[in-house]
Amino acid sequence: MVDSTDRLAVKAFGLSETGPVRHINEDCFVSAEDLRLFVVADGMGGHAAGEVAAHVAVESIQNFIRRSHETTDFSWPYGIDPTLSYEANRLKTAVSLANRRINRLAEDHDDYLGMGTTVVCALLSDGHLIVAHVGDSRLYLCDENALVQLTQDDSWAATVLGSKDGGPEATRHVLTNVLGARPDTEVHLLERALSGDETLLLCSDGLHGSVPHERLRDVLASDQELPALAQSLISTALEHGSRDNITALVVRCSGQ
Repeated sequence: MVDSTDRLAVKAFGLSETGPVRHINEDCFVSAEDLRLFVVADGMGGHAAGEVAAHVAVESIQNFIRRSHETTDFSWPYGIDPTLSYEANRLKTAVSLANRRINRLAEDHDDYLGMGTTVVCALLSDGHLIVAHVGDSRLYLCDENALVQLTQDDSWAATVLGSKDGGPEATRHVLTNVLGARPDTEVHLLERALSGDETLLLCSDGLHGSVPHERLRDVLASDQELPALAQSLISTALEHGSRDNITALVVRCSGQ
């Protein structure tokens, strides 16, 4: 259970939409308010392997955070980084374990060859936000109507030249880091204090890849209840032509 002395009250709601083109929703999320853990994953790979990778990621992360929350009798297979807080070490270990599990599944099953997933995680503890991410799923913080992107995508823009019509250069979004592609992966971490008047958005690129930053800010700054807010975000992505799976997980923090 959450420590009753934590000064933040937290409520969350998430929605995931297959979208107008895809037949399978390869996004997955978990909203564990009792753990104050929130995760969004966006899988990739043929034969529904992306769906498997995303589910394995969120399940593995949640399982480790729960196990390390309920008991001190657990192992740290990747050791402890003394430069990180205890909670950041927990989250980094959880994501690293998820990466190892997905990588091993891909090695053991031909249908899963090449599968992987992005992931973005938020863990709230004692008035602090700890974020871990791999890939291009994002976490935004909306505070006093200002929207800040806290994560940076693991991607690079490849310029494609020589189009048939000789038109302007095209850009292709290429991921440079995902869970499961290698036995070890780089997990990006950040930590910051919260005032108790913030709204967090964890989302896949089906949302942020189609909706302009200013429009995201306007929707998140509204005073809608969380279910309506999450639905507004999904609807806005569809209105802006998103053709991918769309996931929006909204977390509202307030001072107790």
